[in-house]
Formats: sequence, structure tokens, C-alpha cells
Amino acid sequence: MGKIVITVLMLGVYLFGSEAAAEGSTDIVQRTVNFLIFAGILYYLLAEPIKNYFGGRSAGIAGELEKVQERLRESKRLKESAELKIDEANRFVSELGEITKRECKILSDKITAQCDQDIEVMQKQNNALMELEQRQMVRNVVNDVMSEVMSASDAAMGSDAMVDILKKKVA
Repeated sequence: MGKIVITVLMLGVYLFGSEAAAEGSTDIVQRTVNFLIFAGILYYLLAEPIKNYFGGRSAGIAGELEKVQERLRESKRLKESAELKIDEANRFVSELGEITKRECKILSDKITAQCDQDIEVMQKQNNALMELEQRQMVRNVVNDVMSEVMSASDAAMGSDAMVDILKKKVA
């Protein structure tokens, strides 16, 4: 079909290509028709490739624009996700601070209770040690008194005299 149209148009060029210059008349009509035929041929040959080129370019630009918008949406989603994570981290920090304060209070109370118990144990041990020392002192005093009494009994003291001496030393 295209070959037929081109042939007809080429024949028009030969038909209207007159020798008007030799006759002295103007050939504006023929030249206009030749130009229109030439423009039609150019349009026929170039219109489809130009349309395809610009259509493909428009589709490529639209595709790139869609990719950029998708990246923008993804960036917004990532930003919102990061903000949520920051909020969660802030809540975690505040909760961790509260938990730490509670645990410090509990540990402090436990340490204080343990120290109180240790102090009580030390006081009991000290009291027991003091009682032991007192008993040893009493034994030493009794031993001293008994040795004095024994040495004095050698001097022929009576049992009443020994009891009096023991009462004086113990009191």
C-alpha cells in the first residue's frame, strides 16, 4: 500500500513539474502542490517513528517518576518506622529507669536488713564473749582465793574462817 502511495506522489511531481519559467507565468500552484506532496511523504515516513520515540520517552519518564515516587513512599515508611522505634526506645529507657530505681531500693533494703542481722549477731557474740570472759575472771578470782585459802589453811585456819574469806572475795 505504501509503495502505491509513493508512486502516485512521485508521478504528481513529474506531472506538475512544468516549464512555467519558460512561458513566463508563475507556477505557484504547482510548487504548492509539490510542497504538499513532499510534506505528505515526510509525514508518512517520519510520523510513526517520531510518535513511537516520543511515546516511549514519555513512558520512560513516567516509569522513572513512578520509581522515584515509590522510593519516596518507602522512605516515608522507613521514617515512620524509625520514629516508632525511637518512641519505643524512649519508653524502654523510662521503664528501665523506673525498674532500676525499684531494684536499687530493694537491694538497699536487703543490704540494710542483712547489716542489721549481722550487727545483732555480732552483739550476741560480743555478749557471749563478755560472759565467757566474766566466767574466766570469776574462775581466776576463785582460783586465787582458793590458793590463798589453801595456803592459809596450812596455817591452821578453821572452816568458818575459810568461808568468811571466800565470801569477802566473791562479794
